[in-house]
Amino acid sequence: MTLDEITENMRSRVGADAGLNKSVKFDFGDDGIVRIDDTQSPAVVDNEDASTDCTVKVSKSDFEKIASGDLNAQMAFMQGKLKIDGDMSVAMQLGKVFG
Repeated sequence: MTLDEITENMRSRVGADAGLNKSVKFDFGDDGIVRIDDTQSPAVVDNEDASTDCTVKVSKSDFEKIASGDLNAQMAFMQGKLKIDGDMSVAMQLGKVFG
């Protein structure tokens, strides 16, 4: 998947309200960033590298495996494939957004 495809997929899943009331960005390193800002209405999903409440650092390929169900997010975290900076409670709520 391209970054644009991932962004659009997240945008369709999040809709107008992610239910987070916070902001989070997925940092794919050299492959780019996808940011969800649910502090405003409607929620914004874009590729802006702005400050957020939580940053999830993961490779794009591992993110795709997590999204497809081929890799468990908790296992990825325990294996160091997924790192979280900032408000951990935001990361824990992502399951209800993408579940």
